[in-house]
Amino acid sequence: MPKDAAVEEFARLVREVKARDGRSYEALGRRLNVSASTLHRYCSGATVPEDFGVVDRLAVLCGADGERRRALEESWTRADRARRPPVPEPEPAPEPEPTPVPEQGLPSGRGRRRWGRVGLIGGAMAVVGAVTLGVVLLPGKAREPAAPPPPPLTWTVASHLWANGCGHTYLAERTPAPPPEPADARRWAAAAGAVHGGETLVRVSVQGRGAAAVVLQGLHVRVVERGTPPAWSAYRMDDGCGGAVTPRRFEVDLDRPRPVARALDGYDASGEEGRTLPAVSFPYAVTAADPEELLVSARTARCDCRWFLELEWSAEGRSGTVRIGDEDGSPFRTSGTEGRPAYGYDSPGRAWITSSESGQSG
Repeated sequence: MPKDAAVEEFARLVREVKARDGRSYEALGRRLNVSASTLHRYCSGATVPEDFGVVDRLAVLCGADGERRRALEESWTRADRARRPPVPEPEPAPEPEPTPVPEQGLPSGRGRRRWGRVGLIGGAMAVVGAVTLGVVLLPGKAREPAAPPPPPLTWTVASHLWANGCGHTYLAERTPAPPPEPADARRWAAAAGAVHGGETLVRVSVQGRGAAAVVLQGLHVRVVERGTPPAWSAYRMDDGCGGAVTPRRFEVDLDRPRPVARALDGYDASGEEGRTLPAVSFPYAVTAADPEELLVSARTARCDCRWFLELEWSAEGRSGTVRIGDEDGSPFRTSGTEGRPAYGYDSPGRAWITSSESGQSG
């Protein structure tokens, strides 16, 4: 069967299995710990899964009988074989040529042959003795243990995000420049020496290094330093802004002794009645072609907190935890704003004004 035909036949059978159930890609993917887009690629023929297990679980979930599951596995085997490049057979290694034994100064005839045999044995013993002496008696470099393989996933971090794209507060020791565009927030904060006030929004984009799935088992918060918030003023980027969509996210209360990341619902108000976006808890599954985004909202009222995220993973018999910090590798920093003077920016007057001044001017 041609390559494209084998893949298309497999995709057709997967579509038939899904159609028996009637649930959406998202609903089925949540039960299988894969994303809706991954299932859609299987059904469209854009991707053939590395392992048949996820498709077999889909078949069971959708009520397929044993005969249909066997046919699906046979089709997957053909499609999997078709998408893999042929492996060239290795060429046979040439046979080593025999090493002649030197005959200078040796007795002739039978004695020469015996001497050659004895000489080879003696030479071999000398080599073994030299190696033994080198290991036991002579100092040398100890063999260093092999470095562990890297985690099977990669990630990128963005930490200067604003709620709904416009609302955020920074603490700064001196009056900063006018508010920047959200895309320039990191450079603006660095120039002002500002820190996140009250809340830090962190987006972590995670993907596998290859086609094999990596299961994200959990997200933890590690506070590495607590202090008193600096006596700086709070500067609000924009007051009263809002958005039609509040995305699903994880919320962290840094004021708790042991903060945890809790999955929260989102809300889409773009329709006439609006709809809730259900929280999706761990585990997640990611590959190189199927990443996931984790949006974390960390808040504090009383702490000058420096903290990391720790992402727990497992894949192909391995497991581990990666520590995720800010874009430069340092811990995230979030500082409380209680009791601090608060300022908003008056665009017509081109100046930072206090909340009381803003109320009088309105």
